[in-house]
Amino acid sequence: MATNKNTKPKSNFKDSNFKPKFNFYWIYGGLFVLFLIFQYFNSGNLVQREISQNKFETILESNDISKIVILNKTVAQIYIKEEALSNEAYKKVTNSSFFNKNTPVFEYNFGDLQNFEKKLEEVKAANSLEFDKMNDEQTDLFDSILAYLPFIFLIGLWIFFMRRMSGGSGSGGAGGQIFNIGKSKAKLFDQDQKVKVTFKDVAGLQGAKEEVQEIVDFLKTPEKYTSLGGKIPKGALLVGAPGTGKTLLAKAVAGEAGVPFFSLSGSDFVEMFVGVGASRVRDLFKQAQQKSPSIIFIDEIDAIGRARGKNNMTGGNDERENTLNQLLTEMDGFGTDTNVIVLAATNRADVLDKALMRAGRFDRQIFVDLPDLNERKAIFEVHMKPLKLGKNVDSEFLSQQTPGFSGADIANLCNESALIAARKGNKKIQNQDFLDAVDRIIGGLEKKNKIISVKEKKTIAYHEAGHATASWMLEHAAPLVKVTIVPRGQSLGAAWYLPEERMIVQTEQMLDEMCATLAGRAAEKVMFDKISTGALNDLEKVTRQAKAMVSIYGLNDKIGNITYYDSSGQGEYSFSKPYSEETAKVIDEEISNIIESQYQRAIEILTEHKDKLTTLAELLLEKEVIFKDDLVAIFGERPFGAKETPQKESVSEENNEL
Repeated sequence: MATNKNTKPKSNFKDSNFKPKFNFYWIYGGLFVLFLIFQYFNSGNLVQREISQNKFETILESNDISKIVILNKTVAQIYIKEEALSNEAYKKVTNSSFFNKNTPVFEYNFGDLQNFEKKLEEVKAANSLEFDKMNDEQTDLFDSILAYLPFIFLIGLWIFFMRRMSGGSGSGGAGGQIFNIGKSKAKLFDQDQKVKVTFKDVAGLQGAKEEVQEIVDFLKTPEKYTSLGGKIPKGALLVGAPGTGKTLLAKAVAGEAGVPFFSLSGSDFVEMFVGVGASRVRDLFKQAQQKSPSIIFIDEIDAIGRARGKNNMTGGNDERENTLNQLLTEMDGFGTDTNVIVLAATNRADVLDKALMRAGRFDRQIFVDLPDLNERKAIFEVHMKPLKLGKNVDSEFLSQQTPGFSGADIANLCNESALIAARKGNKKIQNQDFLDAVDRIIGGLEKKNKIISVKEKKTIAYHEAGHATASWMLEHAAPLVKVTIVPRGQSLGAAWYLPEERMIVQTEQMLDEMCATLAGRAAEKVMFDKISTGALNDLEKVTRQAKAMVSIYGLNDKIGNITYYDSSGQGEYSFSKPYSEETAKVIDEEISNIIESQYQRAIEILTEHKDKLTTLAELLLEKEVIFKDDLVAIFGERPFGAKETPQKESVSEENNEL
């Protein structure tokens, strides 16, 4: 990982410009504290002193009392005359910083009210005292708070929910709760938050990169195209299998364009409330237009872009359709000078609505295919940069070992190889670690401690030897690279082949592959005159191939040049087959005939080379793992001429689920 050498060293002190984040609850807290202080000072609780009966009688007889307030019929609050406050007896109270002459100086808990008032009148008359007497009813502060506690709780709860609904409490406004539920959840990447991924980080995908780079050029220099009368494309759709790099391309666009980039997923428009999706679409495009030129990237657009009006029998999704309608309106309502381009990615282009796919909305469809040999090599080199590699690691060799791997698969492979090397205690990643990672990803983890009987192990050995023998003797079958009877994942044995990367497949090639796949069960039949459940994966594979030959590719003479494949994916035949019952019967018969004929063919090949099959199986029982060199030693070189090697690459393929 590259590091920025120009970054400033970290300081032990906080940034002088740092300002604490303001929280509105501070105001409520401050007001509550002020209320408590006011109540406390106003009540005089800080300077009140309880006195005994003798002390009260002494003060009363001295005629220093100006007023007596009988509070709640239990407590007498005693106020001292202003001229008497300077006496020595009251200095302890009056010298206090919290003293207030308008508050009672003492409190006297007299007990019975009737007796207290009677005695008070007697003393007042006997000594000719001058003071006022009154009765008052007050509640304690705590009691007041306790009485109003339910209301305080409800007000606090209301404030909390209002703050949450308005997107407060750190929610950052947009994407908040109720009041901002219609706001777009798009993550904005601009000058303050740049994406570090560039086109240099995207290996392979040359065709897709060129088209995407052109989109970036549109945004940087729009006058270059508009001066000739052209219009800037409104949208581009990235289509490809999972893991091929669609989202990575979009990130590279964000990193290269230098314009605001709004990124979100199709599921971000989905909410439980009606109308939220359409509202978020409107808000998204409004924000993008305000910051134009800009890019909107919608990942997994099939979440909202599915074809409308389907599945009427089960009920349609009106909310999703409304969201899609709003998206269609916004994309079609652009002017030619807004400079907002919509990028979208999906691996389900077949289910998208036709209105979304038309020119004027998504003007371009950029297909992101699985990488070929050279592209895989480039991808390997990118992901190998941060790894500590041994001298024997060859990216070209590894690219040959991984046909059919996507960019994400290769990234996972590189990471897995590092984990395997670390598990072995190696300081560097060797070539064998990468090969072990390939086996680990495709076949699963080795289970050497799995208990297998001698009889079962022998059956597995002959099963795998059957695959190896047939593939070696058939012209169009992929030659074998490695065979193992060590359990991996769910399989008890596995075989790795060297397939060709073909653009088209002929009938003979498919039949040879099916024959080699069925050779495992055929070997069990030839050697033991018994078959087992171990060929489940093989049967599944050949059934799928035979069905495709008959009903999809039109490779069957009896059915003819007819296909029942719906490339649009609109599901017109969801509840009925696209052919009659008679045709269905013919299709079933032809699928069965193809499979059985190849099964008999495999039996014939293995019967002819029974001695070599036995030798190979015995060797496999001895070594548990055999390679191509072992097959050459037993069978000799393949009886077919060498084919063009640039298109040949090796792959591990799990053929057996014994």
